[in-house]
Amino acid sequence: MNSTRALNLISRLAIPVGLAVSAAQYSLYDVKGGTRAVIFDRLSGVKQEVIGEGTHFLVPWLQRAIIYDVRTKPRNISTVTGSKDLQMVSLTLRVLHRPDVPHLPQIYQSLGQDYDERVLPSIGNEVLKAIVAQFDAAELITQREIVSGRIRDELVKRAQEFNIQLEDVSITHMTFGKEFTKAVEQKQIAQQDAERARFIVEKAEQERQAAVIRAEGEAEAAETISKALEKAGDGLLLIRRIEASKEIATTLAQSPNITYVPSESSTGGAGNTLLLNVGR
Repeated sequence: MNSTRALNLISRLAIPVGLAVSAAQYSLYDVKGGTRAVIFDRLSGVKQEVIGEGTHFLVPWLQRAIIYDVRTKPRNISTVTGSKDLQMVSLTLRVLHRPDVPHLPQIYQSLGQDYDERVLPSIGNEVLKAIVAQFDAAELITQREIVSGRIRDELVKRAQEFNIQLEDVSITHMTFGKEFTKAVEQKQIAQQDAERARFIVEKAEQERQAAVIRAEGEAEAAETISKALEKAGDGLLLIRRIEASKEIATTLAQSPNITYVPSESSTGGAGNTLLLNVGR
């Protein structure tokens, strides 16, 4: 009899205890690292308090926790637009973004959890088209840093209107239409041809100047020799003739087929020396 009463008591308590345990489980929620929570109350709406990391309590059914990832995330924004000189430009922008944590309740109320999908593509295309239209196609290449800076400043300003923080904005891809690309290639070829022609002209000018300097040197040397001959008279010519004879005699003396034959003069002394070729 007692055991039956105990069983009845346990069965009666099991339901409330189970309900209490379930309520306790549903009243606890975790906010993990790198996330924040916003509480939606069925009676008062979205609470303006942002819940930090840790385990927290809420009223089951009456309240619900909306979890936001507040870490920096990358996103690519692509568009095709026209430059100031009506050239088509394909651009890809890389944006590092995160929500402005103190304004998470406003973000949830106005944009929801997919705030980046709703905002970034639209304002990114808007800013890209507006900035690119202020530059020629050539300026987009030569002034890329300036263009990127203008896009970054304008996009940061626009994102702040939606409580979105941009950590970095950079152009990762930029291509032009076929006609402009072909024109750039032709211009590069023309510049290379002009450089080559200028080099040839400069080389010819240097060779001409070298020839002039060489001719002037030869003329000066000839003039110096001419003046020396005028001063020396026949003496210098005689010395040159003797030096030439010595060179000829030395060359013949070194030949094995040449023999010296001395000759006598009519007075009995030594006369001129004869050179005989005894080779076959």
